[in-house]
Amino acid sequence: MTHDARSALLCAALDAAARGWHVFPLRPGTKRPALHGEATCPRAGACVNGHRKWEQRATTDPDRIRAAWSRAPFNVGIATGPSGLLVVDLDMPKEQNVKGSSDAPCGAAIFAALCERAGHAVPDTYRTRTASGGQHLHFTAQDGVRLSNTAGTIGELVDTRAWGGYVVAAGSITPAGHYKALSAPVTAPVPAWLLSILQPAPRAVQAPSGPVTTQSSSYADIALENETRNVASAQQGGREASLFRAARALGRLIAWGDLPRHVVEQALQEAGESTGLTAAECRSTLRSALNWSIAHNQSRRNAA
Repeated sequence: MTHDARSALLCAALDAAARGWHVFPLRPGTKRPALHGEATCPRAGACVNGHRKWEQRATTDPDRIRAAWSRAPFNVGIATGPSGLLVVDLDMPKEQNVKGSSDAPCGAAIFAALCERAGHAVPDTYRTRTASGGQHLHFTAQDGVRLSNTAGTIGELVDTRAWGGYVVAAGSITPAGHYKALSAPVTAPVPAWLLSILQPAPRAVQAPSGPVTTQSSSYADIALENETRNVASAQQGGREASLFRAARALGRLIAWGDLPRHVVEQALQEAGESTGLTAAECRSTLRSALNWSIAHNQSRRNAA
């Protein structure tokens, strides 16, 4: 890589830091962190008091950035959580990534449809084009709200990165292509309708041991509490089946408008993971069961 290319990557890191975004080096030509892992941590320098991961070591300090990027032509990672960012990752269909064409909608089209459904235009905010042809929409997270990463919660091919996540900054280069800034130098706040989907739902509370009256809790709330408890107490061998049954049962209440889907997904996802199921297993089971239940319970009469 030429000296000019290395200088351009350093400039990209400094530009991101000037926005207040915390950056760290990615391996040259890749999207993987270049920092050492815990197993090889020397317990020196930044890690003298214990291993510090990439999110903790990301920085806006120009001197530290210059020192790091003087060693190699690192790509630039932005730690979204410390940077106060929520980044919406709008991906391309896998078929298009592989074959070059596809009739499936891309993440940008799906997100535009979601915005229209919410009654708003697609926000005008800082965005980058990814190497695969997708987009990263950068938003300023609300003070006091700690958002986490999501995958498919908003819609297919629409993921988000916040605390615990990072994105590749504009100016970075991979074999698949360049990351480029597209428009809107200003980073807009997270839209309220999007925040309402992403904010963690309150954890399901333990249902009272005695009779519960409708004066203290609605039927839907009780159903959510009971099904969440059933999933959390499932034994090995029956965990996925329990999660599937709970999602089928609560899908009816989503279809009838008694419960928001994201609240059900959050509660059952946490309950499923608490039993030892992986996050991916929970998401796959929930998506399948909820989609089926919602499609087959569009009216209360149909569920009879």
